[in-house]
Amino acid sequence: MRVLVLKRRLGAKVLRAVASVLRLNILRLLYDRGPLSYTEIMNYLKLSPSRDAGRFAYHLKTLLNMDLIASDPSSKKYRITELGRTLVEFTDDLENSAYMEQMLVRTSRLAIERFDRNKIAESLVREADVPVDLAQRVAREAERRLMKLGTKYLTAPLIREFVNAILIERGLEEYRHKMTRLGFPVYDVTLLLKEMSGKSADVEKVQMAAGKRVIEEYTLLNALPREVADAHISGEIHIDNLGCWVLKPSVFMHDARVFFQQGLIIRNNLSKMNPMPTPKSLRSALSLLSNALQLTAAEVSSEQGLDFINVFLAPFIKGLSVEEIKEEISIFLASANLTVSTGVSLGLELGVPFFLLESRAFGSEGKDVGVYGDFVDESLLLASIFLECLKENIKYKPILNPSVIIKIRSRSLRDDESERLLHLAHELAVHGLPYFANLIREPQEYASYVATGLRFAADWKEDWEIDTIRTGCMDQVTVNLPRAAYESEKEEESFFENLQDFAEKGLKALRIKHQTMKSRADEGLLPLLLQKEEGDYYFRIGNSLSILSFAGLNEAVQFMTGEAIQESSNSLSFAEKIVSQLADQVDKYSKKIGIRLDLGLPSNFEAATRLAQLDIERYGLGTVLTQGERETPYYTSLNVVPHHVEMPLEDYLKTESCFHGLASGSHLAKISLDNLEVSPEELISTTKKITDQYPIGLYTYDRTLTYCSNCRKTWHGEQLKCPNCGSVNTLTQFKRETARYQAKKT
Repeated sequence: MRVLVLKRRLGAKVLRAVASVLRLNILRLLYDRGPLSYTEIMNYLKLSPSRDAGRFAYHLKTLLNMDLIASDPSSKKYRITELGRTLVEFTDDLENSAYMEQMLVRTSRLAIERFDRNKIAESLVREADVPVDLAQRVAREAERRLMKLGTKYLTAPLIREFVNAILIERGLEEYRHKMTRLGFPVYDVTLLLKEMSGKSADVEKVQMAAGKRVIEEYTLLNALPREVADAHISGEIHIDNLGCWVLKPSVFMHDARVFFQQGLIIRNNLSKMNPMPTPKSLRSALSLLSNALQLTAAEVSSEQGLDFINVFLAPFIKGLSVEEIKEEISIFLASANLTVSTGVSLGLELGVPFFLLESRAFGSEGKDVGVYGDFVDESLLLASIFLECLKENIKYKPILNPSVIIKIRSRSLRDDESERLLHLAHELAVHGLPYFANLIREPQEYASYVATGLRFAADWKEDWEIDTIRTGCMDQVTVNLPRAAYESEKEEESFFENLQDFAEKGLKALRIKHQTMKSRADEGLLPLLLQKEEGDYYFRIGNSLSILSFAGLNEAVQFMTGEAIQESSNSLSFAEKIVSQLADQVDKYSKKIGIRLDLGLPSNFEAATRLAQLDIERYGLGTVLTQGERETPYYTSLNVVPHHVEMPLEDYLKTESCFHGLASGSHLAKISLDNLEVSPEELISTTKKITDQYPIGLYTYDRTLTYCSNCRKTWHGEQLKCPNCGSVNTLTQFKRETARYQAKKT
């Protein structure tokens, strides 16, 4: 009985010890912060040494006498005892018990639950690997602050903000980094809706844009090293397709023969899609390809290619009339245009290339029907019909996707039928439609292109089939050349040091992308691309290409030398030196890590615009050299020479050709036809000049197009009103700011 009385007296004394708010605050401070000195405790509690020293010493002594705190003579600091720790936890629970019953939380699982401090601690341990003891202390501090709000309705994001604030205050930045919540504010969603409606986007694209922004944040916070993420945010580099960076590749080059031989099979037990059998006719073969493109569009962010399409389809047109073939091709082009969300590139051969002449040909039901050399006439007929179908749409609204790439080989300029096809292709070129791949020179003979300028060549495993089809491009990173120049203050050595540093960060990002895509193969998130064909993935990941590109070569050269690239041999030589150094760095890095990397000429207008805007914010309009209007500045992209510069065509082609060999991974020369009335014969003459004299890999004749939705007709140039009906609000302009045409409302 006596022991019980003593216990009760001791308990009463302990409770009296914390009856003072100041004493309780001292205990809580030591509980949260750990050992503190006399002065530190006073500072944290915002007490005055001159005014409050006496009463503070009294309260401190009281806590010492009750064994609630202890002093360490060596460090001259006070720490909380186990009894003091128990008392703090008890008083917290006592204070909160009544209010806690009423405080509700709307969780991220869209459920409403009563507030529970332990769930904060559990999240800290699970998400950020915070030690349990520290997690409990942070959770208690968050609970106290939330209680002071006086609100009865909390949300998970609000609680997370409080927790992150506490982590920052305590210098626990790494834990805070892991606890970051992805997403964006309500106001940003409202802006996104307005922005997407201005682009005439549908609701699915709005949804996709919102999802991509979340993945962008995740990639920058969690997938990339801090220095690489900061380089993108600050504008040293631009990481393309950031919203898909950890999910899927940018470009994929199909092999139609796989589908003709095996059909379309989704090797995913949870898939609701039925397989498609091997095709029996041209119609079923084209339907199979169309479905493959639609399905792959979910697994590729930018572009799909179907090379040699007329050669591989040739066995299926035996016994069909021209009209029957034409109808099926028209339906295929319309279907791809309407239903495939990515870009589609169709490689048309003006004959059968020598390396396919003895290759096995697959026909109806996947049967072996000889070799493709047996179907030369059928291949030429199909190429002609593809071009005729595109030509019929010119007078209305041209088909801008799929894009056709005319592959010019030595025989194409000697054979009569190939010459006829070349003339037909240049009838389309008058309207800016097809692309032309110059495959006459020896290094080019096995090359395959897509419309973005990306080039696949037999330069990795030195086997055309392994290196150019059933492979793709992981993605692209763009280096900001003008930023390297501005930071160097026109010192050449400093400029190249900056350039090397920026490129190194870009190459690190590409390495991480490649590694991430390999992990996707084990997760089953790309069921079509990463299904296995005879023990090998359909997508040969190991042979995939990654591109380091650059923006603002012309502006960087002009800043460093005082002259634009086309203005002197000195500036041109400096530009070649820049690109050569980048190419060497990419090649060395590729060999070092064993990943297929290459340098490419710029094709991303978004990167050129974003980097220019960031540089203007950083250095001001007086320093930064840009193209475009003051409100819409951008750096030179796509071509080396700015597109608005007037210069002789021969000089332009000579300048561009200097860089196609150096930037062999991606290149496209855009030859402007704006304000020019030209004939197919004149363009054929230019094409022959290019193939004879200039090592330009891929080029296109470009002109702005204006479409009237009222008349359903297309006109050359930028029209302010429809030349036919006079309408203004019905016009849409198509401009090739990037490698592909983009729609712009007038």
